[in-house]
Amino acid sequence: MKQYPIARTDLSVSRIAYGCMHLSRAWDQTALTEQERGTTEQMIEAALEQGINLFDHADIYARGKSEILFGEVLGRQPSLRQRMVLQSKCGIRFANDPDAGVPGRYDFSHDHIVGSVETSLRRLQTDYLDILLLHRPDPLGEPEQVARAFDDLQRAGKVRYFGVSNHSASQLALLQQHVTQPLVINQLELSLPHHHLINEAIIANTTGAPYAAAAGTLDYCRQQRILVQAWAPLAGGRLTGAVPVMPETHALIAGLQRVAKQYEVSAEAILLAWLLRHPAGIQPIVGSTRRQRLQAACQADGFELSREDWYRLFTLARGAPVP
Repeated sequence: MKQYPIARTDLSVSRIAYGCMHLSRAWDQTALTEQERGTTEQMIEAALEQGINLFDHADIYARGKSEILFGEVLGRQPSLRQRMVLQSKCGIRFANDPDAGVPGRYDFSHDHIVGSVETSLRRLQTDYLDILLLHRPDPLGEPEQVARAFDDLQRAGKVRYFGVSNHSASQLALLQQHVTQPLVINQLELSLPHHHLINEAIIANTTGAPYAAAAGTLDYCRQQRILVQAWAPLAGGRLTGAVPVMPETHALIAGLQRVAKQYEVSAEAILLAWLLRHPAGIQPIVGSTRRQRLQAACQADGFELSREDWYRLFTLARGAPVP
């Protein structure tokens, strides 16, 4: 698989990444199962076979169990670590944790960031993360505390590089003013049906244009050489039959299937190829726990959509021609 170099690092990552959220689907205190252990080992193997080297985690995924499952594999096969770029995220805290009645919240305090990383390292059975992302913007976050946490983690050798997730251009710029490390990744929801960050570039100054809360985010990331990662790039299976079809997506699904037949690849591959065709250099994160679906999605690395087919799909997703 072709790779992207991450600017201002010594990392080179596969154009498609593997998302580990669903290694366990039980977001509770139930014990890990042998089925989950088997699936985790199989999917790590399948991802590596496809040339994928970036594995995306978060401290909250299945309340930590997805990291634990992954770490068990690394514990049995420690040599795999050298073939991987490990990334995790922190900053989201659950309701009723640690005390009953507390709300769900975000937490960019120094102690929470450092503590979350140390917990993730224990779960993953590794000494360091290649990349740490702040999961969602914390309205009460103080950039000075984030900067101190980043410095402490980097100085201790626990995190090599840093980035964010779900941050706008202005939020990135504010944080970068305070942290000494370059912010090298922004992970955002992007897919053919969830195309708002792309669509905003063509609807500016048009009558009735909606308010764009994250205006200019993709352009800012390109300008600052920040790798854009796309979460949910397959739109949760809404266009490929993994979940029930919604009536409003019939035309888009039909168009997607026509283009997939034309290129002789899967519909999943077309969805990822649509993102890969964008000049921002977007890295889709695929989280399937089915080997065949992951293989089908990775076909996207082997071809490029024409400009006309890209716009054909974009038009269907927008539900209207471009202005």
